Amino acid sequence: MVGNVVLGISGASGAVIAHRLAREIIGMGHHLHLVCSRYGRLMWEYELECTIDRSVAEYESIGDISVHKPGDVAAPPASGSFPVIASAIVPCSMATLGAIASGAGTNLLHRFADVAIKERRPLVFVPRETPLSPIHLSNMKILTEVGAVILPPMPAFYNKPQSVEDIVEEAVQRTLVAMELRSDLPEAMQWKDAD
Repeated sequence: MVGNVVLGISGASGAVIAHRLAREIIGMGHHLHLVCSRYGRLMWEYELECTIDRSVAEYESIGDISVHKPGDVAAPPASGSFPVIASAIVPCSMATLGAIASGAGTNLLHRFADVAIKERRPLVFVPRETPLSPIHLSNMKILTEVGAVILPPMPAFYNKPQSVEDIVEEAVQRTLVAMELRSDLPEAMQWKDAD
C-alpha cells in the first residue's frame, strides 16, 4: 500500500541512514513528509557534507516529498485525521526520545510520534547513543510498551559486512521492515543455516 510516510531527523549521529531511508521510501512510491530539527540539520551538514535542502532537491527529482518545519505543529502530520501509514525518527537523539516518552512534546517531531502512538500506527525509533544510561533504557521501555519499535543500527556480523555502506543498508532495510513498508529483509540479509 502506497501512502504518506513521516520521517523525522533529530540531532544525533546517523544522517547517512536517514538519507538512504528517505531515498528508499520515495523510491517505493510513498509521499515522504520530512521533519528535521535544527540540530538534525547541523549533523546532516557535518556528516554528509551537504545541506539537507540540497538532499531534498535530489529527493524531489525522484518522487513526492513535503518538508515541514519542526515548529509547525499545525502541519498535516500533527493531526490524527491525516492518513499516515508509517513513521520513524532516524536518527533519534535521547532528548527527542525522552520528550516523546514523557508526553511533553514541544515540536512537530514529538507531535507526529505522539499521534502515531495514539492512533496505533507503525512507529520506529533509530536511536544513536552509546553507552545507554538507565534513563535512556527506561524511556525506550516506555515507548516499546505503547507499541513503538526501538531499532538501534547494530550490524549483524553473520552477514559479513564488507563496508560501512553494507552496515547502513542493513539498518535501512531493517527499518523498512519495522515500519511495515517491507514484509521481509532482502534475501542477502537473511540468516542462512551454516549446515
